[in-house]
Amino acid sequence: MSTIAFIPARCGSKRVKNKNIANLNGHPLLAYSISIALKSGIYSKIYCITDSKKYKDISIYYGANDFPIRPKYTSKDKSSDDMWVKWALNICKKKKIKFNFFSILRPTSPFRSIRMIKQSIKDLKKNNTVDSIRAVEKTSIHPGKIWKIENGLLDPILKKYNNKKIPWHSCQYAELPVYYSQNASLETIKKKSFLKYKIISGKKIKPLITKNIEGFDINKNIDLEYARIIIKKNNKKFAISKKSWFIR
Repeated sequence: MSTIAFIPARCGSKRVKNKNIANLNGHPLLAYSISIALKSGIYSKIYCITDSKKYKDISIYYGANDFPIRPKYTSKDKSSDDMWVKWALNICKKKKIKFNFFSILRPTSPFRSIRMIKQSIKDLKKNNTVDSIRAVEKTSIHPGKIWKIENGLLDPILKKYNNKKIPWHSCQYAELPVYYSQNASLETIKKKSFLKYKIISGKKIKPLITKNIEGFDINKNIDLEYARIIIKKNNKKFAISKKSWFIR
């Protein structure tokens, strides 16, 4: 029951230019996803799914396996994950690469743990009805306190009340039910579920609750700066033995 890892890293990032190879403590960002995948000892193959030859060369340098450059139609701003996954699985089929599960390790989450990877595989193997495992965390902004604007006025997206008929937006957080938001750190999927439903989540999704910085995600320049602070404090934990690609 083998498992492979996909690290999607297109080169067209808008908010942070070349985000997936941004310098984090002397190494390109995507190197951290490759490093933890290797350290986990879980994956038979680790593939960087990229539209850039430069990114591909970097990924191979850090230990990923060779894989074809993904086509541009899978790498546009609005291209869904399902498009590149379908393409990648077709390549694997042509190359006769056999596996039962695959994980998606996005480069923007450099602090995922081996614990998460192993737990996701364990949960999928022992549960025949679950299609996928998705990393989630307790949401920092409760949906009961989110608004839309209608005709110039605020309108809550959830019109819910507590047992005292007080609207959720006016309640303390401790009084509200717990909600979880997905983060980008890990998705592990049964291949047969993707082939059946054509979506990376499938129908039945089991949560994997991330702890502390495990689910940290880099989307803006300020996130990258914060990640640099985090890694300075946890340098040994996230150390990469390979010589820096930037100064090789």
